[in-house]
Amino acid sequence: MDNAQQMATRSPAADRSVPNAWQPGPQRRVMPCDFRQAAQMTRDQLRAVTLLHERFANNVASALGAYLRVAADMQFRSAEQMLYGDYVHHIVHPTYLVSLLIQPFEVDALLHMDLDLVFPMIDLVLGGPGQAELERRPITEIEAEVMADVVRIIGRQLEEAWRPVLELEIHTDGHQLTAPAAGLMLATEKVLVLGFELSVGEARGKLRLVFPAVMSNALLRKLAVQLTYLRSSSVSVNRDRMRTRLLGCRFVVELRVPPSPVRVAELLALTPGSVLALQRRVAEPVELTIAGRPLFLASPVSCGRQRGARIVDFLPGPEANKEHAQ
Repeated sequence: MDNAQQMATRSPAADRSVPNAWQPGPQRRVMPCDFRQAAQMTRDQLRAVTLLHERFANNVASALGAYLRVAADMQFRSAEQMLYGDYVHHIVHPTYLVSLLIQPFEVDALLHMDLDLVFPMIDLVLGGPGQAELERRPITEIEAEVMADVVRIIGRQLEEAWRPVLELEIHTDGHQLTAPAAGLMLATEKVLVLGFELSVGEARGKLRLVFPAVMSNALLRKLAVQLTYLRSSSVSVNRDRMRTRLLGCRFVVELRVPPSPVRVAELLALTPGSVLALQRRVAEPVELTIAGRPLFLASPVSCGRQRGARIVDFLPGPEANKEHAQ
């Protein structure tokens, strides 16, 4: 028999018996990994950052409204972490960028505001009705000086908002930045970007605050400590409150004889006045159950005109019974 005939007569079972035969494995799904998304804020941290800066937004709106003598509203919209280079890359120029010196960290933060807000605010400060500039152009040095007071108001409100978490001083005498503003922080530095929507009179636009990693990490660490303390305090308060409420609850208590086997003939012979002897000694304590659960051994006693139970001993719990059975 030649080799071709031998191969033709081999059974499938013989092929399956080959130990090194290759078998297709389960299909694996490969997903791209973006390491820049690592160490993002948790939901609790995001919630804490949101609450902190919602108050900040309300205070800024009140302060700007009083300063500009016009209705103002500011809403917190977003908080995200990204690379500073990615943020700078998406800045559309011309725009309004100002550096904020943060003490004691000795770092610069960035205030970024739409020109749709800047020009109306400049017009309001100068006594105008708050008209927007038709031509999209960079602001001049004189206009930057006019905006300095607006920036100081935002800086003071930011100090107040962060005071319960971090003590810091914000110096708003920083210079206006021009494109691309890439030298303020390293392009590979992960920054915290807070986004707000601000309306002043009829003008509306976006305001963003960009904090370097040293500030954002310090803020998130402090918030994490506060969240842990609040959780522990909340658990303790809730436990005490539940204990106080349970002290006023009512539970059904029974003093009963444990089950005893009785013959059917004895049961059939029962009539009013009959005495059924149980397999329990008179001096032997019986079970005291609370809410249907046996917890104590007790002896029946009289308490004036009422019946009572004198606690003799504790009954072992289910865990002890399991260990004894093992």
